[in-house]
Amino acid sequence: MTSQDQTDQISLGPTDIRISPMGIGTWAWGDGLYWGYGRDYDETDIRAAFEASIAAGINLFDTAEVYGFGKSERLLGQFAQGANPPVVMASKFMPLPWRLRRGSLRRALRGSLRRLGTESVGLYQMHWPFPPIPIASWMGAMADAVQEGLVQAVGVSNYNVKQLRRAHAALAKRGVPLASNQVEYSLLQRAPERTGLLDACRELDVTLIAYSPLAQGLLTGKYTADAPPSGVRGRRAGKKRLVKIEPLVARLREIGAAHDGKNPAQVSLNWTICKGTVPIPGAKNVRQAQENAGALGWRLTDEEVASLDKASEAL
Repeated sequence: MTSQDQTDQISLGPTDIRISPMGIGTWAWGDGLYWGYGRDYDETDIRAAFEASIAAGINLFDTAEVYGFGKSERLLGQFAQGANPPVVMASKFMPLPWRLRRGSLRRALRGSLRRLGTESVGLYQMHWPFPPIPIASWMGAMADAVQEGLVQAVGVSNYNVKQLRRAHAALAKRGVPLASNQVEYSLLQRAPERTGLLDACRELDVTLIAYSPLAQGLLTGKYTADAPPSGVRGRRAGKKRLVKIEPLVARLREIGAAHDGKNPAQVSLNWTICKGTVPIPGAKNVRQAQENAGALGWRLTDEEVASLDKASEAL
């Protein structure tokens, strides 16, 4: 079976862009402050992770201008040069308080394109729905970028149901589809289900891209109350939470054993795919990239999905 067979591609929203059912998030690429780039891993490790992901049939790589202060975009751009097959690069515009005119988006986009080494980015996303600029104004700037050929598809990130509908309607007036909404979604963060956001995305044919699908490592089974993640992640998790999720991790292990020994991370990622979303776990080295790829090419049963739903409801 080839890597392409393992990752039958899907459409990005209503566009003609074809993506793998799972992508790779590159927040950690070049970020030394939160993730420890330059201490625990370096450019060589990341390049190897990129190549392993490509070999597994993954073609979507998500970055942002603020990741590593542009370093993530530069690294992705370097790795993507000559990639075969070509990758779909996704980046984001941050509506910072001093960016008060639509022209700010175009200038930021030009900077991202330079760092990515491309004339057109596959998916360009509004990073947050921050005020004071109205959503419709930013979507107008996005539509302008599409018409100029600088952007192939438009997405948003961290938009709630009402904001999603506003963005969708504003773009529709310009004849541009809304391709995606990138939000936090995992077995430990199921707000998109409770708020109706997941249903709204399905209704509008908007791909929900799930960031932090492994809850920044908590769903990998690698951490316990006695051995938490290092640094900021460990302090954010806290011992109580790590103890509380132990039954869920145990259920992930149990289900994984029934699928040729899949580990908790692979089962967790497969759960997000079964929910109709596109997870974008991080990958800082070959091992993580190969682990991610192990979530593809198989599928949880409806009963297993329901079991994990139940196990995570109280968390």
